Amino acid sequence: MRFKCIIIDHDDTAVNSTARIHYPAHLEVLSRMRPGTPPITLDEWFLKNFHPGIMEYLKNELGMSSEDLEAEYRIWRTFTTARVPDFYPGFVEALIEYRNRGGKIAVVSHSEKNLIERDYRSLGPKKSFMPDIIHGWDYDEKKRKPNPYPVLEILKAFNIKTGHALILDDLKPGVLMAKAAGIHATAAGWSHRIPMIREYMQAHCIAYFQTVKEFADFIME
Repeated sequence: MRFKCIIIDHDDTAVNSTARIHYPAHLEVLSRMRPGTPPITLDEWFLKNFHPGIMEYLKNELGMSSEDLEAEYRIWRTFTTARVPDFYPGFVEALIEYRNRGGKIAVVSHSEKNLIERDYRSLGPKKSFMPDIIHGWDYDEKKRKPNPYPVLEILKAFNIKTGHALILDDLKPGVLMAKAAGIHATAAGWSHRIPMIREYMQAHCIAYFQTVKEFADFIME
């Protein structure tokens, strides 16, 4: 295979989580903490994730203090711990086949590591699968995407050169991380169809996949 390692995002790349978990959690945050602020739409939420990023949006646009962010996190956790997102059909099967062919699989996500592990465990014994390495949310911004730190740690752990690794993400932070680490980026285009995001991902990635099957065919080359 051309790529010996794929580094995948989790939310809205592997699992359909924003519409079911993260966006409803944000609406709950607004209703409790900013009741006078009109709620944004789901597409607008995707765009905030795309740019400037959620932390920047919470701090700079909603004016949240450190204490506010702690309260926001507690509300968000009530949603993420109670709801398990569904994997996109065919995604895990593609990962299993890729591993069977000798590929390494890592995750770099803004979700917490224990929740990512929970989602994979929820697949049950018939479809048992767990990525080789998982880098989840880290409060140290130097250790989370778009910083290249997680990618460089993964390449070191697998002893893989940059040209043999590939990132799959649905949003801009993954692309910026790939560029900073010097590896190729590809786009998962099956979770949303927002023109601004699609155009950016198509312009800055070596491939844009509209379906999981397109992604699977690409990594099996």
